[in-house]
Amino acid sequence: MSADVREAALQRPPAEIRYADELAALRAADDGPRPPGWQLSLRAARRFVVGDEEAGIGRKFVGNAALVERALVTLATNRGLMLVGEPGTAKSLLSELIAAAVSGTSTLTVQGGAATTEDQIKYSWNYALLVSEGPSQRSLVPAPMLRGMAEGRLVRFEEITRCPLEVQDCLLSLLSERVMAVPELDGPEGMVFARAGFNVIATANTRDRGVNEMSAALKRRFNFETVFPVADFDTELALVEAEVGALLRRSGVEAPPDRDVLEVLVGTFRELRVPQTSGERLSAVMSTAEAVSVAHAVGVRGWFLRGEPGNAADVVTCLAGTAAKDSPEDLARLRRFLEQQAGRRPGAAWQDLYRARHLLAG
Repeated sequence: MSADVREAALQRPPAEIRYADELAALRAADDGPRPPGWQLSLRAARRFVVGDEEAGIGRKFVGNAALVERALVTLATNRGLMLVGEPGTAKSLLSELIAAAVSGTSTLTVQGGAATTEDQIKYSWNYALLVSEGPSQRSLVPAPMLRGMAEGRLVRFEEITRCPLEVQDCLLSLLSERVMAVPELDGPEGMVFARAGFNVIATANTRDRGVNEMSAALKRRFNFETVFPVADFDTELALVEAEVGALLRRSGVEAPPDRDVLEVLVGTFRELRVPQTSGERLSAVMSTAEAVSVAHAVGVRGWFLRGEPGNAADVVTCLAGTAAKDSPEDLARLRRFLEQQAGRRPGAAWQDLYRARHLLAG
């Protein structure tokens, strides 16, 4: 199966598949010094993430280039990288892009949660082989952290603060001693030493602060970098337009998103995220990622129901599910914004949004 066919068959291909051509071109032209175990030099990895128009490398992360540089420098040392910020600020995307650039794969991933166990982080056993043969390399089932250490690759730990404290702290020895003990195995096989290139990128959103606060010992093993929301309207609009266009094509939608509708959608999200005129801030996460999700739903709704790109009425209908997640008051705040602010804004799309306010469910 060719790479193009394989990519087309996947709902969301990982970065190393989506951008395989760019990664190959960067490797071929990369003459910079590479940290041990890295597939690209630090300069080439930076170009992959933030883009290089002259080399035909698209920009993938809309954020501070200095943040990307600091993150890469951290990973070239023996300290882990912790990306923190509001939900939807592209922390996971940044960790995926960096892992793809540095290690060639972004799929060594642990998804943190209340049910995450050490087995899912380090290793487990094939119990049929364990019973019949006893502990052996054949019966050992490596989890992402063991594979990352043995292969010298980056491991992504998503939403680490959603894991219980005792599960988080299983990383302490891995990040300090760079060795994982497998006590069930005898001899040299019982110790897995990290190869050059191994490190950990963890993410945590600031709304989870206090859910399972990290221990001071674990914090000392990470450098913390904060990822902020997109500050500029035009930049956020361009990002939403690009991401939604790709999602709609994968969903079988032939019509590109209507830019006027996207302007209204992004403007609404920005106003409800950090109010400028309405004073109505929602407790729900009105992030760029949520805006992309709503815009995707608008495009799908318009195309498959009417054969159109989607309009302001679809925006109102699709916004309800985003606004009503955290608090019943959020739906009322959204309704007041549509009633009191949308109609005052210039442009036909804003007027269409105002006229469609009655479609807001609830």
